[in-house]
Amino acid sequence: MINTLKSVGLLICLGVWSLPILAETNPHIFIDAKAQKMVQIIRENQELFTSEPELFKAKINVVFEPMVDFRRVGASVMGKKFYLAATPAQRIQFIETFRASLLDTYSETLAQWGDQKIETTFPESLIFEKTEDVHQNLVTLSNTYPITYKVRSDGKGNWLIINIIVNGINLGLTFRNQFQALAEEHDENLDAIIANWISDADLETPPWPLI
Repeated sequence: MINTLKSVGLLICLGVWSLPILAETNPHIFIDAKAQKMVQIIRENQELFTSEPELFKAKINVVFEPMVDFRRVGASVMGKKFYLAATPAQRIQFIETFRASLLDTYSETLAQWGDQKIETTFPESLIFEKTEDVHQNLVTLSNTYPITYKVRSDGKGNWLIINIIVNGINLGLTFRNQFQALAEEHDENLDAIIANWISDADLETPPWPLI
């Protein structure tokens, strides 16, 4: 179950506190629009995954990649101890490795589960914090799975994903535990941890979110 949930993507909050703000955009509408766009891309390009998989991944990533705060997520996955111990080059290398492996796994997963539907809950309030939770349901042919996206305003009208909880499983914590396991396996050698990192996942069983 946990292995399956690793296929998504994304991530964990760094615990930054925030004050209420009137956001330039509604985070629930913003995330829903991106999710529905993802659904449309998958439905219209299913054949590409077999004939031109790299093109399929590129189409998916046009929507998905800008939605994730990979710098914040990557730092949180490393944890304070390893992030502070890492050189600037190692930090950049891990974040890029994490980003590439997650995007690759994510796009392959979506190609196999294009019949999903996303339903977003829209609260009445128009006053938002710096960090907000967006609640959705992932509806498949056989079940419905609750999803909570923790998103953070970038101050420019965009909301970036910093963590995802799927069916009660905290993905940010899951990835951090994966990093810690690699650290133990490789005697806390950061270069070895980065070299052996992969966002592994069971690609045959849902659930995972579309965005």
